[in-house]
Amino acid sequence: MEHKVKEKNVLVTGGAGFIGSTLVRELLKRKAKVVVYDNFLYGDRSNLTEIEGQVEIVNGDVLSWKIYSAIKNYKVDYVFHLAAEPYIPHCYDNPEKFFDVNAKGTINVLMACKTLGVKRIMHFSSSEVYGSAKYTPMDENHPTLPLSTYAVSKLAADRLCFVFHKEHNIPVIILRPFNSYGPRETQPYVIPEIITQLSKGKSLKLGNIKAERDFTYVDDTARGVVDILESDIPDGEVVNLGSNRAYSVEKLANLIGELMGHKQVKIEIEKSRLRPIDVDLLQCDYSKAKKYAGWEPKIDIKEGLKRTIEWY
Repeated sequence: MEHKVKEKNVLVTGGAGFIGSTLVRELLKRKAKVVVYDNFLYGDRSNLTEIEGQVEIVNGDVLSWKIYSAIKNYKVDYVFHLAAEPYIPHCYDNPEKFFDVNAKGTINVLMACKTLGVKRIMHFSSSEVYGSAKYTPMDENHPTLPLSTYAVSKLAADRLCFVFHKEHNIPVIILRPFNSYGPRETQPYVIPEIITQLSKGKSLKLGNIKAERDFTYVDDTARGVVDILESDIPDGEVVNLGSNRAYSVEKLANLIGELMGHKQVKIEIEKSRLRPIDVDLLQCDYSKAKKYAGWEPKIDIKEGLKRTIEWY
């Protein structure tokens, strides 16, 4: 496998975010020279505190020309593109911003990589592009039927990568990660939300508790991402990353409650937390990642949740 990050210059857009900062640690573990490119709107500098001296940090936006100078100045070999408008509930009020950052921002990153001869790009799409499962587990050929502006903007970026690979010969891989969880998670996503509420008592206010999601511990996600970049998977391909296990929000709440010492949790449905249309079920078929990169998740949900709770 020629794609090795050791001693190579690697740029991570959104590298101060939740998955980004975990990925940066994984790259450092593999002795890469890492440049974090982030505008710190969602990413948090504190996510990089203990590794700040080991990385270069560029405060920049994916919509700006600064991405060109960052790639050029640091002679970047590989790019992991995670920067995005990430939080689905915000997309209903600000659809244009989601398209600007997630689709136009991706074009900017792709063209910068093409112009400056980057060897390979890993573009972070999302399992949300599939919409609700038509069959499970969901492989890369599952129909794409996005159910939020966020998901549509991610699918647009995802297809742009595919087409730019064909039109411009840009060496890009499209990653569709299912839900990741773990320490340093930023937005009020479901697992940190449950932990936060249960740290104050045993009652919960939640939205759609029947929705089922496939959760992967963030260290497993980060390891998989680098393994896939380093594999001999052809450019232009789409790869899923997930655990092939789906848990309902209700089941998660009870699991977390148990781990936090609550015999029983009381759940109240709060209407304001319900989405206009929700994805009922996501469950990942990760056999393609396994085939090309030998990747499998190592940390089961109980162990992962325990680590997450300890961190919080």
